[in-house]
Amino acid sequence: MRRLALAVVLGAMAISGTGLAAGIDSRAYTCPALQGLVVTHGYIFIGNFGDFVVANSALCSGGERVQLRTVPTVDRAECPVNYCVPTFDNRPD
Repeated sequence: MRRLALAVVLGAMAISGTGLAAGIDSRAYTCPALQGLVVTHGYIFIGNFGDFVVANSALCSGGERVQLRTVPTVDRAECPVNYCVPTFDNRPD
């Protein structure tokens, strides 16, 4: 019985809230709404993009920087979002 209760609680936690853990489809949002969602949550997984987008560079890992990419939204073919990419420093020492 205890295992069943734990499974129910964990299942409810997994599907509760905004459902952003499974990713969102950017094509279901307007560009301003999508950008607002990213700012509100800090980062989100966009399923049709296949990766996370972030509110700012502070949310990138060390050795990464923000690069603007675009995703389609209901009102724009190209809505700009921040995406973390590796920083390459090829300068000689």
